[in-house]
Amino acid sequence: MTPDTIIAEREADDERADTYKVPGLERGLKILTEFSPREPVLGAPELSRRLNIPRTTVFRLLQTLESLGFLERADKDRNYRLGVAVLRLGFEYLSSLELTDLGLPVIETLRDDTGLTSHILIRDGRDVVFVAKAQSHTPIFSSVKVNVGTRLPAHATTHGQVLMGDLSLSDLRALYPEPTLERFTQHTPETIVDLYERIQDDAQRGFAISESSFERGISVVTAPVRNDTGRIVAVITTTIPRPEIGASLLDGGLIDKVRGAAAELSQRLNYRPPASRNQYMKALGI
Repeated sequence: MTPDTIIAEREADDERADTYKVPGLERGLKILTEFSPREPVLGAPELSRRLNIPRTTVFRLLQTLESLGFLERADKDRNYRLGVAVLRLGFEYLSSLELTDLGLPVIETLRDDTGLTSHILIRDGRDVVFVAKAQSHTPIFSSVKVNVGTRLPAHATTHGQVLMGDLSLSDLRALYPEPTLERFTQHTPETIVDLYERIQDDAQRGFAISESSFERGISVVTAPVRNDTGRIVAVITTTIPRPEIGASLLDGGLIDKVRGAAAELSQRLNYRPPASRNQYMKALGI
Protein backbone atom coordinates (compact mmCIF):
# COMPACT_ATOMS: atom_id res chain seq x y z
CA MET A 1 0.00 0.00 0.00
CA THR A 2 1.47 3.32 -1.12
CA PRO A 3 1.42 6.55 0.95
CA ASP A 4 -1.03 8.06 -1.54
CA THR A 5 -3.37 5.09 -1.07
CA ILE A 6 -3.17 5.43 2.73
CA ILE A 7 -3.96 9.15 2.54
CA ALA A 8 -6.89 8.50 0.19
CA GLU A 9 -8.32 5.84 2.50
CA ARG A 10 -8.01 8.14 5.52
CA GLU A 11 -9.80 10.93 3.67
CA ALA A 12 -12.55 8.50 2.67
CA ASP A 13 -12.90 7.40 6.30
CA ASP A 14 -13.18 11.04 7.39
CA GLU A 15 -15.90 11.66 4.83
CA ARG A 16 -17.83 8.59 5.97
CA ALA A 17 -17.52 9.70 9.60
CA ASP A 18 -18.96 13.11 8.69
CA THR A 19 -21.98 11.49 7.04
CA TYR A 20 -22.87 9.76 10.31
CA LYS A 21 -22.95 12.99 12.33
CA VAL A 22 -26.30 14.34 13.52
CA PRO A 23 -26.07 18.14 13.23
CA GLY A 24 -28.87 18.87 15.69
CA LEU A 25 -27.34 16.65 18.36
CA GLU A 26 -23.91 18.11 17.75
CA ARG A 27 -25.25 21.65 18.11
CA GLY A 28 -27.20 20.79 21.25
CA LEU A 29 -24.14 19.32 22.92
CA LYS A 30 -22.06 22.34 21.93
CA ILE A 31 -24.64 24.57 23.61
CA LEU A 32 -24.34 22.59 26.85
CA THR A 33 -20.54 22.84 26.84
CA GLU A 34 -20.72 26.65 26.66
CA PHE A 35 -22.05 26.84 30.23
CA SER A 36 -19.36 26.96 32.90
CA PRO A 37 -18.85 28.08 36.52
CA ARG A 38 -17.54 31.36 35.12
CA GLU A 39 -20.58 31.78 32.87
CA PRO A 40 -23.47 29.80 34.42
CA VAL A 41 -26.15 31.84 32.65
CA LEU A 42 -26.33 32.40 28.89
CA GLY A 43 -28.94 33.60 26.42
CA ALA A 44 -29.80 32.71 22.86
CA PRO A 45 -28.19 35.77 21.21
CA GLU A 46 -24.84 35.11 22.86
CA LEU A 47 -24.94 31.37 22.06
CA SER A 48 -25.89 32.12 18.47
CA ARG A 49 -22.91 34.47 18.12
CA ARG A 50 -20.42 32.09 19.73
CA LEU A 51 -21.46 28.98 17.84
CA ASN A 52 -22.34 30.68 14.56
CA ILE A 53 -25.80 29.12 14.57
CA PRO A 54 -28.92 31.00 13.40
CA ARG A 55 -30.79 32.50 16.34
CA THR A 56 -34.05 30.75 15.44
CA THR A 57 -32.23 27.41 15.47
CA VAL A 58 -30.70 28.21 18.84
CA PHE A 59 -34.15 29.00 20.26
CA ARG A 60 -35.47 25.61 19.11
CA LEU A 61 -32.47 23.79 20.55
CA LEU A 62 -32.79 25.63 23.86
CA GLN A 63 -36.47 24.78 24.13
CA THR A 64 -35.73 21.12 23.36
CA LEU A 65 -32.97 20.96 25.98
CA GLU A 66 -35.28 22.68 28.46
CA SER A 67 -38.08 20.17 27.83
CA LEU A 68 -35.64 17.33 28.58
CA GLY A 69 -34.41 18.97 31.78
CA PHE A 70 -30.88 19.66 30.57
CA LEU A 71 -31.50 23.42 30.75
CA GLU A 72 -33.80 25.58 32.83
CA ARG A 73 -34.80 29.25 32.77
CA ALA A 74 -32.50 31.41 34.86
CA ASP A 75 -34.99 34.24 35.08
CA LYS A 76 -38.16 35.47 33.38
CA ASP A 77 -36.09 36.52 30.41
CA ARG A 78 -34.64 34.23 27.73
CA ASN A 79 -31.56 33.24 29.68
CA TYR A 80 -30.76 29.66 30.64
CA ARG A 81 -28.62 27.68 33.02
CA LEU A 82 -27.83 23.96 33.29
CA GLY A 83 -30.71 21.85 34.58
CA VAL A 84 -30.97 18.88 36.90
CA ALA A 85 -30.71 16.34 34.08
CA VAL A 86 -27.08 17.34 33.55
CA LEU A 87 -26.44 16.94 37.27
CA ARG A 88 -28.17 13.58 37.26
CA LEU A 89 -25.96 12.34 34.45
CA GLY A 90 -22.89 13.52 36.31
CA PHE A 91 -23.91 11.94 39.60
CA GLU A 92 -24.83 8.65 37.93
CA TYR A 93 -21.46 8.60 36.20
CA LEU A 94 -19.63 9.27 39.45
CA SER A 95 -21.77 6.65 41.17
CA SER A 96 -20.89 4.07 38.54
CA LEU A 97 -17.20 4.87 39.02
CA GLU A 98 -17.60 4.40 42.75
CA LEU A 99 -19.39 1.11 42.19
CA THR A 100 -16.70 -0.32 39.94
CA ASP A 101 -13.79 1.10 41.94
CA LEU A 102 -15.15 -0.33 45.17
CA GLY A 103 -16.41 -3.53 43.60
CA LEU A 104 -13.44 -4.70 41.56
CA PRO A 105 -11.42 -5.94 44.58
CA VAL A 106 -14.57 -7.72 45.80
CA ILE A 107 -15.14 -9.68 42.60
CA GLU A 108 -11.42 -10.40 42.27
CA THR A 109 -11.53 -12.01 45.72
CA LEU A 110 -14.68 -13.91 44.71
CA ARG A 111 -12.91 -15.08 41.56
CA ASP A 112 -9.95 -16.29 43.61
CA ASP A 113 -12.21 -18.06 46.14
CA THR A 114 -14.31 -19.85 43.52
CA GLY A 115 -12.08 -20.09 40.47
CA LEU A 116 -14.96 -18.64 38.46
CA THR A 117 -15.17 -15.54 36.30
CA SER A 118 -17.10 -12.92 38.25
CA HIS A 119 -18.88 -9.76 37.14
CA ILE A 120 -20.71 -6.68 38.36
CA LEU A 121 -23.78 -5.66 36.37
CA ILE A 122 -26.15 -2.73 36.54
CA ARG A 123 -29.53 -2.11 34.90
CA ASP A 124 -29.96 0.56 32.26
CA GLY A 125 -33.66 0.70 31.45
CA ARG A 126 -34.59 -2.58 29.78
CA ASP A 127 -30.97 -3.78 29.54
CA VAL A 128 -28.38 -5.08 31.93
CA VAL A 129 -24.80 -3.89 31.42
CA PHE A 130 -21.58 -5.60 32.52
CA VAL A 131 -19.51 -2.87 34.21
CA ALA A 132 -16.69 -4.83 35.88
CA LYS A 133 -15.07 -8.22 35.36
CA ALA A 134 -12.62 -10.53 37.12
CA GLN A 135 -11.57 -13.21 34.63
CA SER A 136 -11.01 -16.75 35.91
CA HIS A 137 -7.44 -18.05 36.02
CA THR A 138 -8.70 -21.65 36.12
CA PRO A 139 -8.36 -23.16 32.61
CA ILE A 140 -11.58 -25.17 32.81
CA PHE A 141 -13.58 -22.04 33.67
CA SER A 142 -11.64 -19.47 31.62
CA SER A 143 -13.78 -19.79 28.48
CA VAL A 144 -16.25 -17.13 29.69
CA LYS A 145 -15.37 -14.10 27.56
CA VAL A 146 -18.18 -11.62 28.27
CA ASN A 147 -16.66 -8.15 28.10
CA VAL A 148 -17.30 -5.00 30.08
CA GLY A 149 -19.97 -3.03 28.23
CA THR A 150 -21.89 -6.08 27.03
CA ARG A 151 -25.66 -5.58 27.16
CA LEU A 152 -28.35 -8.22 27.60
CA PRO A 153 -32.15 -7.97 27.86
CA ALA A 154 -33.10 -7.49 31.52
CA HIS A 155 -36.39 -9.39 31.46
CA ALA A 156 -34.84 -12.50 29.90
CA THR A 157 -31.82 -12.86 32.17
CA THR A 158 -31.41 -13.82 35.78
CA HIS A 159 -29.21 -10.77 36.26
CA GLY A 160 -31.99 -8.46 35.13
CA GLN A 161 -34.63 -10.19 37.19
CA VAL A 162 -32.56 -9.77 40.34
CA LEU A 163 -31.79 -6.14 39.44
CA MET A 164 -35.53 -5.46 39.17
CA GLY A 165 -36.19 -6.84 42.65
CA ASP A 166 -37.36 -3.44 43.95
CA LEU A 167 -39.86 -2.81 41.16
CA SER A 168 -43.58 -3.08 41.72
CA LEU A 169 -45.97 -4.63 39.22
CA SER A 170 -47.01 -1.14 38.09
CA ASP A 171 -43.33 -0.20 37.65
CA LEU A 172 -42.86 -3.23 35.41
CA ARG A 173 -45.96 -2.40 33.37
CA ALA A 174 -44.58 1.09 32.76
CA LEU A 175 -41.21 -0.38 31.72
CA TYR A 176 -42.80 -3.06 29.50
CA PRO A 177 -46.11 -1.72 28.16
CA GLU A 178 -46.35 -4.39 25.45
CA PRO A 179 -48.85 -7.27 26.05
CA THR A 180 -46.21 -10.00 25.71
CA LEU A 181 -42.46 -10.01 26.27
CA GLU A 182 -39.89 -10.91 23.66
CA ARG A 183 -38.90 -14.52 24.18
CA PHE A 184 -35.31 -15.70 23.78
CA THR A 185 -35.67 -19.24 25.14
CA GLN A 186 -38.44 -21.36 26.57
CA HIS A 187 -37.41 -20.09 30.01
CA THR A 188 -38.07 -16.41 29.18
CA PRO A 189 -41.12 -15.00 31.04
CA GLU A 190 -43.95 -14.52 28.59
CA THR A 191 -45.94 -11.80 30.37
CA ILE A 192 -45.38 -9.07 32.92
CA VAL A 193 -47.16 -11.16 35.56
CA ASP A 194 -44.84 -14.09 34.88
CA LEU A 195 -41.84 -11.76 35.12
CA TYR A 196 -43.10 -10.19 38.35
CA GLU A 197 -43.63 -13.59 39.99
CA ARG A 198 -40.11 -14.67 39.09
CA ILE A 199 -38.66 -11.40 40.36
CA GLN A 200 -40.50 -11.80 43.66
CA ASP A 201 -39.26 -15.37 44.08
CA ASP A 202 -35.67 -14.27 43.58
CA ALA A 203 -36.12 -11.26 45.89
CA GLN A 204 -37.47 -13.43 48.71
CA ARG A 205 -34.67 -15.93 48.23
CA GLY A 206 -31.98 -13.25 48.20
CA PHE A 207 -30.16 -14.76 45.22
CA ALA A 208 -30.88 -16.50 41.94
CA ILE A 209 -29.54 -19.47 40.04
CA SER A 210 -29.76 -19.93 36.29
CA GLU A 211 -28.84 -23.12 34.49
CA SER A 212 -28.84 -22.55 30.71
CA SER A 213 -31.97 -20.41 31.01
CA PHE A 214 -30.67 -17.67 28.69
CA GLU A 215 -27.61 -19.08 26.94
CA ARG A 216 -27.14 -22.78 26.40
CA GLY A 217 -24.22 -24.18 28.36
CA ILE A 218 -23.92 -21.18 30.70
CA SER A 219 -25.01 -21.18 34.34
CA VAL A 220 -24.81 -18.36 36.88
CA VAL A 221 -25.30 -17.54 40.54
CA THR A 222 -26.37 -13.92 41.11
CA ALA A 223 -26.98 -11.79 44.21
CA PRO A 224 -28.16 -8.17 44.63
CA VAL A 225 -26.05 -5.21 45.75
CA ARG A 226 -27.77 -2.36 47.62
CA ASN A 227 -26.72 1.22 48.25
CA ASP A 228 -27.13 3.48 51.27
CA THR A 229 -30.84 3.98 50.52
CA GLY A 230 -31.47 0.24 50.44
CA ARG A 231 -32.16 0.16 46.71
CA ILE A 232 -30.73 -2.53 44.44
CA VAL A 233 -28.10 -0.81 42.30
CA ALA A 234 -26.12 -3.77 40.95
CA VAL A 235 -25.64 -7.51 41.07
CA ILE A 236 -22.59 -9.66 41.55
CA THR A 237 -22.53 -12.87 39.58
CA THR A 238 -20.30 -15.85 38.96
CA THR A 239 -20.46 -17.64 35.63
CA ILE A 240 -20.01 -21.37 35.09
CA PRO A 241 -19.47 -22.46 31.45
CA ARG A 242 -21.55 -25.59 31.94
CA PRO A 243 -25.25 -26.40 31.37
CA GLU A 244 -25.63 -27.18 35.08
CA ILE A 245 -23.97 -26.11 38.30
CA GLY A 246 -22.18 -29.11 39.68
CA ALA A 247 -22.89 -30.42 43.16
CA SER A 248 -19.26 -29.93 44.10
CA LEU A 249 -19.53 -26.18 43.53
CA LEU A 250 -22.76 -25.90 45.48
CA ASP A 251 -21.43 -28.07 48.30
CA GLY A 252 -18.35 -25.86 48.36
CA GLY A 253 -20.49 -22.89 49.39
CA LEU A 254 -20.72 -21.13 46.04
CA ILE A 255 -24.05 -19.46 46.83
CA ASP A 256 -22.85 -18.17 50.19
CA LYS A 257 -19.67 -16.84 48.59
CA VAL A 258 -21.61 -14.89 45.96
CA ARG A 259 -24.05 -13.56 48.56
CA GLY A 260 -21.14 -12.65 50.82
CA ALA A 261 -19.44 -10.71 48.02
CA ALA A 262 -22.67 -8.84 47.28
CA ALA A 263 -23.09 -8.05 50.97
CA GLU A 264 -19.51 -6.78 51.19
CA LEU A 265 -19.96 -4.45 48.22
CA SER A 266 -23.29 -3.26 49.69
CA GLN A 267 -21.49 -2.47 52.93
CA ARG A 268 -18.84 -0.53 51.00
CA LEU A 269 -21.71 1.48 49.49
CA ASN A 270 -22.87 2.26 53.06
CA TYR A 271 -25.85 -0.08 53.02
CA ARG A 272 -27.09 -1.12 56.44
CA PRO A 273 -29.58 -3.99 56.68
CA PRO A 274 -32.76 -2.94 58.53
CA ALA A 275 -31.80 -4.86 61.68
CA SER A 276 -28.34 -3.31 61.76
CA ARG A 277 -29.79 0.13 61.13
CA ASN A 278 -32.23 -0.24 64.00
CA GLN A 279 -29.44 -1.40 66.32
CA TYR A 280 -27.31 1.53 65.19
CA MET A 281 -30.07 4.05 65.90
CA LYS A 282 -30.77 2.42 69.27
CA ALA A 283 -27.10 2.71 70.21
CA LEU A 284 -27.32 6.42 69.48
CA GLY A 285 -30.38 6.69 71.67
CA ILE A 286 -32.64 7.66 68.78
